[in-house]
Amino acid sequence: MTIRVLLVDDQPLIRAGFRMFVEPDPEVEVVGEAGTGREAVELARSARADVVLMDIRMPDMDGIEATRLIAAADDLAGVRVLVLTTFENDDNVVLALRAGASGFLGKHVDPADLLHAIRVVAAGEALLSPAATRGLVSRFLSQPVPNALPAALELGGLTEREREVLALVAYGLSNEEIAERLYLSPLTVKTHINRAMSKLGVRDRAQLVVIAYQSGLVRPGDQP
Repeated sequence: MTIRVLLVDDQPLIRAGFRMFVEPDPEVEVVGEAGTGREAVELARSARADVVLMDIRMPDMDGIEATRLIAAADDLAGVRVLVLTTFENDDNVVLALRAGASGFLGKHVDPADLLHAIRVVAAGEALLSPAATRGLVSRFLSQPVPNALPAALELGGLTEREREVLALVAYGLSNEEIAERLYLSPLTVKTHINRAMSKLGVRDRAQLVVIAYQSGLVRPGDQP
């Protein structure tokens, strides 16, 4: 099935560069381009995008607010946002994850890695990021956030095994790595992850990582 991609960046040359990267792939279709966050939200809906490649700093509405609106819209529940940023240690990247982004990549990403990221994010399978993601996420997502955690972030409804799997997801382990560590099949691990997402009311793995750190289930410096 073709993955419908929306390119969002306020610089036309950057959009053209990413279009050149992804268009040759027969499984990926660029369905639109936007230069502001507001345009991104409108086009995500009208163009029926599956994945939005989202810049952060843009006029009119930035990528963080646009991501929040896309993630909150019921009619855009199937849309995944992949943030593209010049600075991988930018605090705004973490704000985007909190807003509902499925992951992030540096703008210097290789074409093959970008296409792989689009596929994985479209499938909702993993948090996409550079190798430094685990340290970045643990550094920033563990910081106190304003207001108390909503009830959806309480982990009491999870089984012990689901909590265990959630913690390993937050450490950046893949389904296969979790399966090997817990002596389970990858399919069983995926089932636990899906059940945890359903109970916590989140739509992808990235949001599970956010919850794991915000709830205190895992902390910076912990080892899996």
